[in-house]
Amino acid sequence: MGMVNQAGVAKNLSASGAVSLTPCSVIGYHVNSTSGGTLIFKDGGASGTAYNAAVTPLVGFTAFPATFQTSCYLTISGTIDVTVFVQA
Repeated sequence: MGMVNQAGVAKNLSASGAVSLTPCSVIGYHVNSTSGGTLIFKDGGASGTAYNAAVTPLVGFTAFPATFQTSCYLTISGTIDVTVFVQA
């Protein structure tokens, strides 16, 4: 069985914003700190298609294997510092 490369470019956010402006795959995200912040991943920008309901993640890494056809945007509510790992 071959090895699977799960490395990606790190994008750190503490407010809503673009993770990638082009099609991409998200490997997962690491919450560096939070006090009840929430995350919603969207394909196609701020008003794009939501991939999940609002999630209140814990500090640490969470796998989130998803492919975004247009672009990847992360809506952040509350206080959170998160790093998303993306493959172009």
